[in-house]
Amino acid sequence: MSVEALDVDGAWLFTPRFHRDNRGGFLEWFKHAELGAAVGHPMEIAQANGSISRRGVIRGIHFSDVPPGQAKYVTCVSGAIMDVVVDLRVGSPGFGRWEAVRLDDENRRALYIAEGLGHAFAALSEQATVLYLCSTPYAPGREHGVHPLDPAIGIAWPDDVTAILSDKDAAAPSLAQARAAGLLPAYADCQAHAALLRAGASG
Repeated sequence: MSVEALDVDGAWLFTPRFHRDNRGGFLEWFKHAELGAAVGHPMEIAQANGSISRRGVIRGIHFSDVPPGQAKYVTCVSGAIMDVVVDLRVGSPGFGRWEAVRLDDENRRALYIAEGLGHAFAALSEQATVLYLCSTPYAPGREHGVHPLDPAIGIAWPDDVTAILSDKDAAAPSLAQARAAGLLPAYADCQAHAALLRAGASG
């Protein structure tokens, strides 16, 4: 498995080795040790989620309060998505920066998203099935969103598909509105939380 740090600090792309023969294929899509070595601490897995989306569906931009936040390890097991990570941490040198990667059932890659970062994706295929490993359980009171089409963020969503949003995502605030309302995580809090996770791993 190869590991690549993205330009958004706190996000890593994992590309597994895919072994093929006349029966089909085999891969290790999650490896605890490799993830821990890249991130600096192991990922505690509290919940596994799955979503099925038709072409054009955009989910996100979603994030959680930090602490404790919610780290995610995301892969697309059927179809293809444009997966996006956004730096929403107030005070971060990369605040507002985003990066997109393609996850699909051919490359079998996975994206790790640290606590405090925003996550979104668009379904590129007629149907896409996405699986997420999450470090904390879903907690509605700590979950928030930023509008995925906010021009201030400027995510370059595919222009050959019509965006389909949930009512909740369509009503999400802009980045500026979320910041003014105090919804966004603070970079210092995220750094402190990451330090505690690393200290726990070394202790």
